[in-house]
Amino acid sequence: MAHALGVDRNAILLDPDRYTVPATFAPLVERRLDHEPIAYITGTRGFWSIDLAIGPGALVPRADSETLLIAAQAHFAGRAPATVLDLGTGPGTLLLAALDEWPAHGIGVDYSPRALAYARTNAATLGMTDRTHFVRGSWASGIVGQFDLILANPPYIATDETLPREVHDHEPHAALFAGRDGLDDYRILAAQLPALIAPGGAAVIEIGSTQGPPVTALLEAQGLRVALHHDYGGNPRALVATKAAT
Repeated sequence: MAHALGVDRNAILLDPDRYTVPATFAPLVERRLDHEPIAYITGTRGFWSIDLAIGPGALVPRADSETLLIAAQAHFAGRAPATVLDLGTGPGTLLLAALDEWPAHGIGVDYSPRALAYARTNAATLGMTDRTHFVRGSWASGIVGQFDLILANPPYIATDETLPREVHDHEPHAALFAGRDGLDDYRILAAQLPALIAPGGAAVIEIGSTQGPPVTALLEAQGLRVALHHDYGGNPRALVATKAAT
């Protein structure tokens, strides 16, 4: 209703009798009854310290993904990463949140042109165009160099897993499903990460709540040290991978 009226939600809560239901409200309700994500209907989603433009073709940011920023804060306590790489950036979610947290420069990679269009729009809205560069690509296959902070929220749903309608029917399947065991993209990332992590840096990767052990094994097989972080609900949510001291 607040979106239909073009007012802040608190304004309705404080003085509901002031407003008349607009004609645009009913069509929005019909879209929600079809299980369309609220973020697609309103065109925006809050994440960490920023608001992001969002719509069909881009994964809706989840609050649990903020665990990656919390884990990165812990790793860089007392210092700031200068360079950030976000693999599978979507609408720029993790990259732009990190650049709002630290005075860094970053690269966002995604295979979806639609998602990258949202990412570029969001960077411009947040005044970060001069600190960001977005690249269409498959994970880090076209990336050269090392980065202080690498962020990734890859697809991790097994192809036969049942999802709620608002996810399965509306969000991009390429950002959700990752093979029979949900680990296909982790296998690719694990092989790419060691060459990308700068000295003293870290890769922070989102996982499904049951995937800590297998993804940890993939990363450790590449010679990386791995630490687990839990989300707001106490579920395993992020792995922090660092290079072993030499």
